Amino acid sequence: MVWTLELASFLDDAPWPANKAELIDYAQRTGAPQEVIENLRDLEDTDEPYESIEEIWLDYPTKEDFFYDEEDKDFSGFFVILENITPITIGVFNYRFY
Repeated sequence: MVWTLELASFLDDAPWPANKAELIDYAQRTGAPQEVIENLRDLEDTDEPYESIEEIWLDYPTKEDFFYDEEDKDFSGFFVILENITPITIGVFNYRFY
């Protein structure tokens, strides 16, 4: 069972919580790729429904994986590093726009 963000995105609007059969039915009705349906068929048969994609794909990236902490706005260390960089000119380029 291999999940990617693209494959997992087909379950974004799934009717959570849902059991294995409901997820397979949803994927088939919405035209999800065969890989999604095969991944769902590989799931463990349980009586309890899955609450979200995170229960199916344990490494599913969350918003916290993509965005910085808005409360932590201290960028002083970043600017100190930039102050120590010496600019270097590599070449001059001429561009023509047609």
